[in-house]
Amino acid sequence: MANNLGNIINKKPIHIIYRWLGDKIFLSLSFILGLTIVLLAIAMGFVLYSESGETFKTFGVWGFIKGTDWDAGLHMSFGALPFIFGTLVTSIFSLLIAFLPSIAIAIFIAEYAPKWLSNITDNLINLIAAIPSVVVGIWGIFVFAPWMRDTFYMPIFLWTAENYPTLLPIIGSPIGYGMTTATIILALMIIPYITVLTKDAIKKVPQEQREAAYALGATKWEVIRMAILPYARGGIMAGAMLSFGRAIGETMAVAMLIGNKNSFPFSIVGPASTIPSVIINEFREAVSNIHVSSLMALGLILFVISLIVNLIAAYITRKLSITGGKVI
Repeated sequence: MANNLGNIINKKPIHIIYRWLGDKIFLSLSFILGLTIVLLAIAMGFVLYSESGETFKTFGVWGFIKGTDWDAGLHMSFGALPFIFGTLVTSIFSLLIAFLPSIAIAIFIAEYAPKWLSNITDNLINLIAAIPSVVVGIWGIFVFAPWMRDTFYMPIFLWTAENYPTLLPIIGSPIGYGMTTATIILALMIIPYITVLTKDAIKKVPQEQREAAYALGATKWEVIRMAILPYARGGIMAGAMLSFGRAIGETMAVAMLIGNKNSFPFSIVGPASTIPSVIINEFREAVSNIHVSSLMALGLILFVISLIVNLIAAYITRKLSITGGKVI
């Protein structure tokens, strides 16, 4: 190393030497910072796994995952299935609710709106994305949940009680706080993320792609449907997966609106729980070792689910860069 540096100093001008040293320093710092992120993720997974050891030893890994009882009192029995189910249901359905409106908004911003309206809409989307989840949760408690209760839940509950009383356990209690309310609020929270990522994917479509479709006599909508969206679908799917990961880990708004009931199976509008909501509600009050270990095991399960979702999103993004927007 010393000989190479000496040869460079003797043969190269001083500004070339500074640039060479700067490149080496930048490369080293980038490698160290990148490695730090990987090591932090590994350390986080190791800590969660080690702290979950008592739970897995007591109930077994599969026994804990498929268990439906969560009793932190007398029996000290813990199972993760209600919270895994609640997390996946709220996240999946919020993505299904938010996906098409987000695509429509992104198409409007990128293809239809004039520049001044596009800028305004784009800034409003970014503003909504920046609203803290606890503020969204407060709005949901005082405005959205009462409105849903009086407008939808109570009429549906009364009609079902009058005509099909046997279906009442499936409908659930119309108090306004439950899985449906939390899912809708979660959909509203992830719409900005899907919209922004979809808009970026659409804008990256080469202009030649549009011009070729116009040259063949396609209309504006046909250009979007047949030339733009197929080319940008890889970026759109990656954005949807990243937003899905965002929905999985959402805590405050969901915890404030889902009702936080540890039960399984769930009703449609009745209270439920997710992994983040049960962790934030019970971690501070957990006194026994097995209770703390079970909450850490839930954190490990959430960590694994989020890791899988992000790996899928990274795979789609990599395929996008290789295939020019088309997932193969």
